[in-house]
Amino acid sequence: MITAFRRYLDTWVVRAFFLIMVASFVLWGVGDVIRGVGTTTWVAKVDGDPIETQTFQGEFTRAMALATRDLPNGQEPTPEMRRRVGDETLQRIIGQTVLTQELHALRLITPDSAVREAVMAIPAFRGPDGSFNRQVFETVLRNNGLNEPRFLDLMRNDIAQRQLMGAVTAGATAPDTETVPIYTQEFEKRSADVAEFPIAAAPAPPAPDEAVLQRWYDNHPDSYATPEFRKIKVVELSPQSLAKDIPITDADLRAAYEARKSDYETTATRSAQVITAPDEAKAQALAAKWRDGADWTAMQAAAKADGATAVELDAATQTMIPDPDLARAVFAATADTVSAPIKGQLGWFVARVSKIVPGNTRSFDEVKDELREKVLADKAADIIYDRANKLDNLLANGTSFDELPGDLGLAGLSGTLDAEGKTTDGMPAPIPGAPELRKAIVAAAFQTQKGDPPRLVEVQTPSTGGSAYYALEVEDVIPPGEKPFDQVKQKVEDDWAADQQRHAAETQAAKMLTALKGGQSFADAATVAGVPVRRTPLVTRAQGAEGMPPELQRILFGLKPNEPTMVETPDAFLVALPAETVEPDPKTDPGGLEQARQAVQRSVAADLATVFTQALRQRADVSINQQNLNSVVQP
Repeated sequence: MITAFRRYLDTWVVRAFFLIMVASFVLWGVGDVIRGVGTTTWVAKVDGDPIETQTFQGEFTRAMALATRDLPNGQEPTPEMRRRVGDETLQRIIGQTVLTQELHALRLITPDSAVREAVMAIPAFRGPDGSFNRQVFETVLRNNGLNEPRFLDLMRNDIAQRQLMGAVTAGATAPDTETVPIYTQEFEKRSADVAEFPIAAAPAPPAPDEAVLQRWYDNHPDSYATPEFRKIKVVELSPQSLAKDIPITDADLRAAYEARKSDYETTATRSAQVITAPDEAKAQALAAKWRDGADWTAMQAAAKADGATAVELDAATQTMIPDPDLARAVFAATADTVSAPIKGQLGWFVARVSKIVPGNTRSFDEVKDELREKVLADKAADIIYDRANKLDNLLANGTSFDELPGDLGLAGLSGTLDAEGKTTDGMPAPIPGAPELRKAIVAAAFQTQKGDPPRLVEVQTPSTGGSAYYALEVEDVIPPGEKPFDQVKQKVEDDWAADQQRHAAETQAAKMLTALKGGQSFADAATVAGVPVRRTPLVTRAQGAEGMPPELQRILFGLKPNEPTMVETPDAFLVALPAETVEPDPKTDPGGLEQARQAVQRSVAADLATVFTQALRQRADVSINQQNLNSVVQP
């Protein structure tokens, strides 16, 4: 046979055929080269440095994964969303590129030792013993679509950029013209006089007739209807479902406890009233007056008359007190005892501790169960990733839930629930796993259509550490229905009566508010309304206190002096009038002033960094290949 082939090769016909074939291949190759001339593979260029399409696509994919994490199950991102994420991603890469070019121009480099120290210090890469764990490191990178060389390059560049930005923002200052107004607004305290009209105390209405109840029932159909239910089938893959395959010893738990011990420690705090006196003699005299029974209001007045200042420290840790000598004395004092004069670095002090909250460390036995969940999540990281890939492939190939293998460590469940995660008898559906996983499954049950194929979804579970996966299918949709009037008549009557009482309390409060706006004093208006008056504690805009309703605190700082208001709480209507305003004094509160100064300084530094990056961006020659950009963002 081979001899016959050789004989045919010697003929002119066969030789001509092979010449045609060779010419064709040559022409195809030349065509590819010609077609390749002028073809661009970059999405953007910054001063001639290309941002390749492949690089941009990787960053865009990660950005889209974050942007679509909270989308309903099965919902695809809109073109507008993809365009927005694409533009933001490209601008971010351009910004990083101009910074990198500036680093090269300034010849700033990051040594390997600095990169290594930075990586080892990242908490996400630590194992159960609290030290760097290579296996955890690789798992985290893999879950985020990164390989080690790429991650180390990003770290190296990030450290260098932070060095550069540190130099740019080093001159950020917070002048008093900006700091003091912010400090004053942040630490201003206000209280209010309040008259309360409890809804439950309003007179009960007379019994209604059938027509009234029927009308209430007809006007509130949603209150007396059965909700929509979904019959679902779910499979879960979580550290808890894999627990039987992952042994955890007491030694593991002990090591994790020692590594995380600071998480279970509560710092001691103290509340105190402090008077700062100009000299020891005045401090001694003020202390004697205080011990003789003067209350805090009287001491504030006495301090002001002697040229001293009086401040209150609320739930302060020892490091929060600006004078270290005062801090030591406050934390050594007993409660409700006026101290002897204290010589501090900032002057003479007299203090009285009003509240002591001791520090606490939760014992190993107290946190053992919590630790077990976290250690389980750490140990399950690699196993769950591999099994999730297998499960994803099986579902993509059309494998039904009933056909899934039993060695994947899955937990399966099925049942009927409403949008609140309750079964038809009103009890919480028995969905195992972390609270975040349960919430995601309930939400997905009402975002998935009947007949949609199941797909694997990852859920971050901070409460237990790590993440979990689930896949869900809706077997049936049970639409909402209406409960007959006779079945819910008692509830209708109760709801109607509660509404009548609420309306009565609101009417009483509105009458008092009208009287106040007409010029009547708060005390007289409250007396006429038959309700007592109380004064709330002083609060700031951000920090509340027991006795100050949050609904009132939210609007109190927007009221003018002597401007009354009315607010509704879950249990009552309140009529309130601003009572006391305490303007903070930066001279007597160096800690608060410094806190405001640091906030302003951080804001100024951020502005400097933004302006610097924008200047580099404007100086650079940036060109964008819209066609390649669209091929990734809008394929």
